[in-house]
Amino acid sequence: MLERITQSPKLRWFILINVVLGGFMANLDSSIVNVALPTMSMDLNVGLATIQWTVTVYLLAITSCLPVFGRLSDLLSRKKVFITGFLIFTIGSALCGLAESFRMLVAMRALQALGAAMFMSINQAMIVSAFPPEERGRALGINGTLIALGGLTGPALGGLLVSWAGWRSIFYINVPIGILAYLAARIILPADEKKQDAAFDYKGSVLFTLGLICTLFAVNNGSLFGWTSKIIEGSLGSGLVLLAVFFYTQMRVKVPLIDFRIYQNIPFMIGNLSSFLNHLTTFANLILMPFYLQHILSFSTGKVGLMMAIFPACVALSAPVCGYLSDRYGPILLTTGGLLLKTSGFFYLFTVTASSSFWQVAPSLVLLGIGAGMFQSPNISCTMGSVQPEQLGIAGGLNALARNLGQILGVSFSVLLFEHWQAALLSGIYQPTATQSTHAFVSAYHSVMLLVAGISLASVFLAFYRRGYIMVKKE
Repeated sequence: MLERITQSPKLRWFILINVVLGGFMANLDSSIVNVALPTMSMDLNVGLATIQWTVTVYLLAITSCLPVFGRLSDLLSRKKVFITGFLIFTIGSALCGLAESFRMLVAMRALQALGAAMFMSINQAMIVSAFPPEERGRALGINGTLIALGGLTGPALGGLLVSWAGWRSIFYINVPIGILAYLAARIILPADEKKQDAAFDYKGSVLFTLGLICTLFAVNNGSLFGWTSKIIEGSLGSGLVLLAVFFYTQMRVKVPLIDFRIYQNIPFMIGNLSSFLNHLTTFANLILMPFYLQHILSFSTGKVGLMMAIFPACVALSAPVCGYLSDRYGPILLTTGGLLLKTSGFFYLFTVTASSSFWQVAPSLVLLGIGAGMFQSPNISCTMGSVQPEQLGIAGGLNALARNLGQILGVSFSVLLFEHWQAALLSGIYQPTATQSTHAFVSAYHSVMLLVAGISLASVFLAFYRRGYIMVKKE
């Protein structure tokens, strides 16, 4: 049976299943924990602000390590990095479930994140290398669908597991799946071609990882500690200095961690920047909308969950279809059209009021979800298809880094701007009435959405002027 699979002409689809499972699990695990935080807080006897570190450390560890593991896979072996990532992720999940203290839980979440970063950094490279150009869009569309479903499934599955078996079960569920995926990867994934002998830039890896962790910690926690607090100023200053030293050293080493000449590849550069802006604008809304639905429209928790599920559901439906269409017609119209749909969705949100109904708000999420699905798969296919085979690992890591940075900065700066504009509208009012507070909230939300719409519109023009896919197809 195993021999039939490894020798099957459809082996690439078995590879896709294995790779997609990793992305699904990593995305599931980033969202499944949120619903368990109150229970974990009580059981470990820490406050909600403290237990939130189980989410923060996972996000910081994954994001800061993506290019490192992407580069390692180019030098060593994508298969080795991928299966090692599954093994570490599975061990980390088991140890998270066994954690008896908050500190142990945070440490094991970091270990779990390292494993997730290993297979997340190269999942796009694995797919691109396994599929011919005429099938890549479809394969990447399926990958995008399953990743979206991971985020969609996480809160609901987490709630069921916590209520039935306690918070530790949200980590234990990864163990049998991770073991099966690890064993399948060892059998299914083909061995890499012999890699060129080249030194790994350990100094650059340390500088980049520490610099990005310090910078993202400051950006992610500025509102919590205060942007002028010593911890935020120190962390941000240290991070920027480390990243500046990293950039300086990368220009002078023979084999850098990140060869910045890759950004001279215009299709790759535009693809990364477009992906960054796409995720920045998406998460700017996803972080604010639940508060608007619950605090202003007085929706129940279940109704808010149903509303917010519209976005990933539309992504899951549109991504594989648009991936298939990009294989036939190219990515330019799909990526541009998708971002244009998203822009219209943000402009639509500028019209919602304090008395809007469910059905008046829902179209915005339909536009945003279909637009994101139209954009993502063709964009990844074009971006990854524009680099040389020996650059696929680092290219995938940088693409994933752009995505994660967009998510983090979208959340942080949308909250910062929203709070600033809301406070400005209420300045001078000692005890604002409910009407005044509602007006300030909706006005601040409108201002953020208008700014986000402008950024999204700029990304439309950016995507439209990409010419790389046609060049690649001709070659």
